[in-house]
Order: sequence, then structure tokens, then C-alpha cells
Amino acid sequence: MADEKQLALIVGAGSGLSASIARAFARAGMKIALAARGIDDLGALAAEVGARTFACDATKPDAVKRLFADLGEAPDVVVYNASYRTRGPLLELDPAEVEKAILVSAFGGFLVAQEATRRMQPRGRGTILFTGASASVKGYAQSAPFAMGKFALRGLAQSMARELGPQGIHVAHVVVDGGIRSARRPEAADHPDALLDPDAIAASFLHLVQQHRSAWTFELEVRPWVERF
Repeated sequence: MADEKQLALIVGAGSGLSASIARAFARAGMKIALAARGIDDLGALAAEVGARTFACDATKPDAVKRLFADLGEAPDVVVYNASYRTRGPLLELDPAEVEKAILVSAFGGFLVAQEATRRMQPRGRGTILFTGASASVKGYAQSAPFAMGKFALRGLAQSMARELGPQGIHVAHVVVDGGIRSARRPEAADHPDALLDPDAIAASFLHLVQQHRSAWTFELEVRPWVERF
């Protein structure tokens, strides 16, 4: 890693996986910036990792442009962790909710990646990471909107990796294949490690950032040892 502190921007920040990523990156010596639609709940995390916080609706081009302008410097690492899910039988889905799922999960990823690339490209370096899910590769029944958004995000990541890799920008997509453990989703005592540990996932994100360019990973799947695939 460079002697000068790297800046990592996490878009879609919250108390779950993104918080673990922020802690892992901060322990590795990076400066942290946290962006979310609402930032009222980010105070404790920001204080813990010494992060700046930015309110940003990632589905709005002007808001994303303003976010990167307000950073004041080009980020070295950008993580897109935002997504939106709505479920139900196909014939009962609200088109407005489906549109929102696609906008947040995929279009926002495009906007953030585009602005990140504008700043990384002149320097010939940087890392852009996208958080995927089981739905990135498999559409489940009554979960079409989430699959649509996540499939699109994966396609964006693939295209970007092929275009930007030769320019020195590492693009990677992480498929989180399974449920993530949290306070609201505790692990059953009789099924240890059946849910993904967010800190363990964050360690994989950090590994991607630290990879040598001679052996970059494009797609990484993480799943608990009992998950079927």
C-alpha cells in the first residue's frame, strides 16, 4: 500500500456489512468516507473509524456528482453497497417499487462508478468494488426485482473490469451468497457459522483492494460452509 493514506468511499453505508468494511479499511490505515441517503444513524460508526459522512441519493446524477466534488480529493477505493429489495408474485408487484429496486441496485452503481472512474482514470489506478448477492447469479421465485437489479450490477461490473483493467483500475464484484449475521438476524445455537460473518466478508473486500495487479480477481463468491450452490 502507498505511504500516503488511501481514501476509501463506501456508498450505501449502514450498520451491517458496510460498517465492517469501514472498520477493516480503517484498521488497514485508510481514510474513510461514508455516504448514504440518510446519515443520522452513521454518527457512532463515523466516530469509531474517523470517517466523514455525506448525504447522497445514489440514484440522482447531480447528487452523485456533488458527493465526489465534496470529497475534495480523488478516492483510491470506492465500494458500492447500496441495494433495494421488493418481493411478491410477479402479477402483484408495484411497478414503482420495481423501478426503485433497479435504480438503487444498478443505476446508482453506474452513477457512482462513472464519477469514480473520472477521478481514477487520470492517475491510472484505483479500485471499485460492487456488493452482489445470490440474486446476482440466480433469480429466485417472487424476487424478480432484486434479481433484475443485481444481475444488472454484475453486468456493469463485468463490462467495467474489461474496459478499465488495462487502464490500471481494478473492478471486482463480490457475490455474498447467503444470509449475513446481524443483531436482527442472530445465528441459531445449533448451526454455528451458518450465516456469513460480516467481518469475515470485509476481510475479503480488503484482500481485493490489496491484490497485486498481476493477479487481480474480478469476481469473488463468499458463502458459509453449509450453503448449497
